[in-house]
Amino acid sequence: MELRSHNVTKGPERAPNRSLFYALGYTTEELERPLIGVVSAFSEIVPGHMNLDKIAEAVKAGVRMAGGTPVLIPSIGVCDGIAMGHIGMKYSLASRELICDSVETMAMAHQLDGLVLVPNCDKIVPGMVMAAVRLNIPAVVCSGGPMLAGNYRGEAANLSKMFEAVGAYKAGAIGDDELEEYEKGCCPGCGSCSGMYTANSMNCLCESLGIALPGNGTIPAVFAERLRLAKHSGMAVMELVRKNIRARDIINEKSIRNALACDMALGCSSNSVLHLLAIANEAGSPISLELFNEISEKVPNLCHLAPAGPTHIQDLYAAGGVPAVQNELLKKNLIDPTLPTVSGKTVGENIAGLTNKDTRAIRPIEDPYSATGGIQILWGNIAKEGCVVKRSAVAPEMLVHTGPARVFNSEEEAIDAIYNGRIVPGDVVVIRYEGPKGGPGMREMLNPTSALAGMGLDKTVALITDGRFSGASRGASIGHVAPEAAVGGEIALIHEGDLIEIDIPAAKINAQVSDETFAARRAAYQPPAPNVKSGWLARYASLVSGADKGAVMP
Repeated sequence: MELRSHNVTKGPERAPNRSLFYALGYTTEELERPLIGVVSAFSEIVPGHMNLDKIAEAVKAGVRMAGGTPVLIPSIGVCDGIAMGHIGMKYSLASRELICDSVETMAMAHQLDGLVLVPNCDKIVPGMVMAAVRLNIPAVVCSGGPMLAGNYRGEAANLSKMFEAVGAYKAGAIGDDELEEYEKGCCPGCGSCSGMYTANSMNCLCESLGIALPGNGTIPAVFAERLRLAKHSGMAVMELVRKNIRARDIINEKSIRNALACDMALGCSSNSVLHLLAIANEAGSPISLELFNEISEKVPNLCHLAPAGPTHIQDLYAAGGVPAVQNELLKKNLIDPTLPTVSGKTVGENIAGLTNKDTRAIRPIEDPYSATGGIQILWGNIAKEGCVVKRSAVAPEMLVHTGPARVFNSEEEAIDAIYNGRIVPGDVVVIRYEGPKGGPGMREMLNPTSALAGMGLDKTVALITDGRFSGASRGASIGHVAPEAAVGGEIALIHEGDLIEIDIPAAKINAQVSDETFAARRAAYQPPAPNVKSGWLARYASLVSGADKGAVMP
């Protein structure tokens, strides 16, 4: 079998290359086997990654058992929760591109035959998947698994409730003791935070794309089953190498549609829109925002996991996980069961006989939460290239809303107004210059949305931004407004007090401002100076595309 790694291991011309492998302690026998990169994002700063050393070792064991030579490679990873609410969040989305580029660099520089990607949290998962389809070599994703829900006075606790507790504290609803009790109880240990936030959304979608084995999205981080999954992932990549089944054989236009269907049924994070756009682009099967609404119209929402409801990823796991959701969708032919996956089986073979064991976590498709999916794309005169809302996390009374714009040019300005009681029921908070270029880095607005929820305003106040929202956000949180303010999008021309009309079921968002008035405002408009003028973020801002294209770089 001809291998890519032969470019560094075979022939007299490669004796210098081999000498460096011997310096690392590799044996002749190991160099005769396929070289498999095990890309681990282990670190001591991300709770979702603190167990990835164990996962990577199990993957390596699986690779060796199946006749390969594992090669451990590190990856960076940002903890979005720790980065939230300050300059650090500007680096989160941008890190996705660094991760993708670094995986490409290591795999190409060392001519690896295959990859097992070991991420867990928000941008690390899509960054690694983007690299796999860009490289188009055999690859399997094996995440570190979700965190268990915490506990606060007998009730399940999670990170989104922690952020909302800050709003409750500011409103005087809880005191110092309650806040401290919550912060020490909501995140009990390792794993990606316990709700259907971005990390767990993407790990579940890796299953539905077929690039990860069943269980990848839902087996809790602390379960021994997670280690067994890692070993099987190492074995699976070796079978892919032997059969020359590459990443684009798995991820393509058809499997992306399967993933979109699961996205709608699961009620995934609005960030999944950015990441699926980016993955599809790298896979050579670009998709548009219109496809999200096309599939949302067909696929019902079956899950209300935190923050949309009281259940957590461990409940989804106990109910049968992603395969149980896929089986519900298959009842109405909403996914294609014939597509290949990295398990060596088709989607249909993977999910055969795996039924829904808990209708609290997964509604039967005959009795969904809603007939339409969890994500909705809106268009209008302030979002001519679209914007995104996690419809499944919006209170029914806020699906249609009209209110006066309260305009802020940064997240910090908006937070100050919210905490100091200057936002009242009916308002529409507009936060701009937080897009991919304007932020730069398209910060998540979890602090403002959580503050509104904690202060009891999430069912009366909407929030619109050219930035984005954490998967932990709930309420009428409308993000990814494109074109963004920094490139002259109409969101930059909204004035304080303009009436904003939101109609989520009709996919519309408009300001009650005439074209003539917008034209006059544009003529007088003076854009602010860039927020960042040096370093990596300045380069990112100069190159990154709009949110409607996935905020990708050329």
